Amino acid sequence: MELYLAHPAVKAFMCGSLSGTCSTLLFQPLDLIKTRLQTVQGDVHRGSARIGMVAVMLSVIRTENLLGLWKGLSPSFVRCIPGVGIYFSTFHTLKQHFFLENRPSPGEAMLLGGVARMVAGISMLPITVVKARYESGMYSYGSVVGALCSICRTQGPHALFSGLTATLLRDVPFSGIYVMFYSQTKAALPQAVTVSLYAPLANFGCGILAGTMASLVTQPADVIKTHVQVNPQLFRTPTDVVRFVYKEHGLTGFFRGVVPRCLRRSMMAAMAWTVFEQLMAHMGLKS
Repeated sequence: MELYLAHPAVKAFMCGSLSGTCSTLLFQPLDLIKTRLQTVQGDVHRGSARIGMVAVMLSVIRTENLLGLWKGLSPSFVRCIPGVGIYFSTFHTLKQHFFLENRPSPGEAMLLGGVARMVAGISMLPITVVKARYESGMYSYGSVVGALCSICRTQGPHALFSGLTATLLRDVPFSGIYVMFYSQTKAALPQAVTVSLYAPLANFGCGILAGTMASLVTQPADVIKTHVQVNPQLFRTPTDVVRFVYKEHGLTGFFRGVVPRCLRRSMMAAMAWTVFEQLMAHMGLKS
């Protein structure tokens, strides 16, 4: 009962957090596979562009058992539950403040999504660093708190914000492009579909399309971000990563892990938005 009486921004935060919980639990294995693909060292698999997500998945299961595919789930939860909540709360607040009556234009939708993601991304970046290291398999942390303390002690607090530039270059455009495509494809749906029982399914389909487009555009930034956060001692700046990846793998190196990332990001975003919108509608609020 208290939730129904809460401020709309609080309701948006709660709905976003719940949607983030569902999507993170389902699609964590894809994120782990993506991280492992991106951090494969060139001297181990030099010239082998054939290593793919199935090979990585089987390797993880063989060496770490089936639950190894969910390695990094704790920091993912710590990041995504409040992070998705912050994102949707910021998005809803901005939209209600500036576009209460009118539908945002494509450019305005892109700006809304980008600003909301920037706020959430900066807020949760330390957890993102820990999550990337968990998933890489190159670090052994006992807990999220222990990982944060270890990084601060051995590398300094600034290491918790490693990859900030690459993260924002990845997440802000991703969210902006996603919201733009998502809102436009939803607006193009026939009225009969949007008010039918199939509306959530149609919205999910729009989310898959928007997520795929946004993932492809921002994939190089994701590769750079992963390298900076996993190996800060080797890569001080995004430029260092660009040189390394191009030298070791060529242009295709910037699209390593694109398949699992496209699958995860598109399905995760589609599910998060679909669940969020259904929960908001249940509470009588426009999303």
